[in-house]
Parts: sequence; C-alpha cells; structure tokens
Amino acid sequence: MQNKSMIVCRCEEISYDELVESASKYKCSARELKLRTRAGMGYCSGRTCRTMVDTIANLHYPRKNNEVSLKHQAPIRPVRFSDLGEVK
Repeated sequence: MQNKSMIVCRCEEISYDELVESASKYKCSARELKLRTRAGMGYCSGRTCRTMVDTIANLHYPRKNNEVSLKHQAPIRPVRFSDLGEVK
C-alpha cells in the first residue's frame, strides 16, 4: 500500500493525493495534469517527478498513440562547481 500523502513533486510540494484527485476528476493528460497541479514545473523541471506524473495521468486517461509523454529540461541557470565554493 502506498502512502497517499507522500510528496511526489518536491519542488512544488504536490502530493500523490493531489495528483490522483486531479487526474480522476478532470480525466486529464499528463500535460494537463502538470498544468493543473504545477507538478514538474519547479526548479528541477520535472527530473524527479515526471515519470510519476505521467504514470498517474496515464492510469486515469490512457495516452493516445500520437501523444507524447512529458519531457524534462535542464534548470534555467547552470552553476559551475567553482561558483559553489572557493577553488584553491
């Protein structure tokens, strides 16, 4: 049994419950679920939660053959390791 209140999207603090509730209520695709809940729209751009959001949406509204699953992208500003600490 899964913990229904577990956080799926850590960046936006979206829980499993919220995702399942939205997906079942609106019968939405993965993209629509992302837009409705903001899951996958945080700092990591969905690198940690994209698969779970896509899976939940696909369970409640099966993807059509031509529909693409969610993508992820790199954060807006890459940071060099030398910027994080002093290089000696």
